[in-house]
Amino acid sequence: MGKRGPKPKGRVDTSWRAELAYALGLITADGSLSKNGRHIDLTSKDLDQLETYRSCLGIEDIKIGSKRSTHANDVSYYRVQFGDVLFYQWLADRGLAPNKSKTIQKVDVPDKYFFDFVRGEWDGDGTIYCSEDKRWKNSYVVSIAFASGSSEFLQWLQKEINKRIGTTGHIQESTRALQLRYARRDSRKLFDAMFYVNDLPHLSRKFAKAQKIFKMTGL
Repeated sequence: MGKRGPKPKGRVDTSWRAELAYALGLITADGSLSKNGRHIDLTSKDLDQLETYRSCLGIEDIKIGSKRSTHANDVSYYRVQFGDVLFYQWLADRGLAPNKSKTIQKVDVPDKYFFDFVRGEWDGDGTIYCSEDKRWKNSYVVSIAFASGSSEFLQWLQKEINKRIGTTGHIQESTRALQLRYARRDSRKLFDAMFYVNDLPHLSRKFAKAQKIFKMTGL
């Protein structure tokens, strides 16, 4: 028998760390896996997000491209796509798959890095809402939400968040997807769990918006 070729080396270091768990959250929210078992794609409106993503995975040599929206020609998105069979398989082992948006059920992530994953998921597919509460003068409704096409995934996410920080949350239908929402003090609790120390990878625009809302509402 002839010698086997060298074992393939992955571009991405899959040793667990906060940066990897955050990138996994981004991919779970906004990424896609090709059907060829090799390519991973992440598309975003935020250049800042893709620069952070590249840094977290150690793939700064991969260029950030762009593409037009299929729904609105005047809207451009940034895009990072690369091939890595081993990282693709690692993602599949965590629970991701091609066309995952409506089929994903849960993601395998260590407890230590769970809220790094949640922060990436929120930066990708989440938001924070603030509106006046018409029932009370100078009062506001605040909520942090995650969107997904999979009710099983949101149920899993809700259960895992709640058991760690004693929150409740509720799942409801929205215009384009389902949403898991946390209101008022639960939203603050969740935000503090996601941003448990300074200098964690995050989307600065969304972080600043949340800080402004919490300061304005006294949460």
